[in-house]
Amino acid sequence: MKQFRRAVTFFMLLSLAAVVAFPIWFAVTGAFSSQWELEEKLGPVFQNLGGTASWSLLPLAPTLRSLVEVLLDSPGFFPMFWNSVAISLGILLGQLIVDVPAAWALARLPLRGKKGLLTLYIVLMLMPFQVMMFPQYLVLRDLHLLDTLGSVILPAVFSTFPVFLLHRFFLAIPQEILEAARLDGAGEMRIFCQIALPLGTPGILAAAILSFLDSWNMIEQPMTYLKTKSLWPLSLFLPNITLSDMGMGFGAALVMLIPALLLFIGCQEYLKQGIALSGGKD
Repeated sequence: MKQFRRAVTFFMLLSLAAVVAFPIWFAVTGAFSSQWELEEKLGPVFQNLGGTASWSLLPLAPTLRSLVEVLLDSPGFFPMFWNSVAISLGILLGQLIVDVPAAWALARLPLRGKKGLLTLYIVLMLMPFQVMMFPQYLVLRDLHLLDTLGSVILPAVFSTFPVFLLHRFFLAIPQEILEAARLDGAGEMRIFCQIALPLGTPGILAAAILSFLDSWNMIEQPMTYLKTKSLWPLSLFLPNITLSDMGMGFGAALVMLIPALLLFIGCQEYLKQGIALSGGKD
């Protein structure tokens, strides 16, 4: 009976893993498929011809044409790619400057009303982008930042999720260490720089990884605030793909997937450690 339960559990986990991995496999195989094969398989859906789309486990006629077209024959691709890099790195740098000290202050400094402020952070974290879109639009308009990369970067810099995650992590730092530093004459700034940041490295890296993945894939914010196509990130390149250039779309999707996938594979231990430690203490 025990072996049967293990087999059922393994089958369920394997099925869930297959469901999660299928979109990645779909993008990879599509990037190496011929254009005629993509039109034949996806045409019933994209051309409203009736019937259902189909897909094979491996491409019937593998080719590198889609990747070559994206990397060499699409002059608009690389500006979008570097716009995505600029947006993601700008958000990441801003959050390191703003959110890390904010999380430390909410966790460890004797501030009046910080519990209410933390509750407000949690409420704002639960709100979807559509709720905050109009107020953000008005603020960005008054700051003359609309249709600039700053209109996407600035609101994300003050995102509430990194503060919430790092707040939980900073609370897990033993109070005895901080008291010992204060007895030795260390000020709050020195404690933050020499104790909180080194001990908080796993949590900071976890927040940075999640922030990069979120900003790398964001669509609604640039679609709302950016009107000039030369400023569009790579995430807006894909929604404009049609059936006639579906191969190039799959190639672009694969290129866009690679940085995020490499980052996750290379830093997954920091991600797991940071998230696990952030929930270690109330």
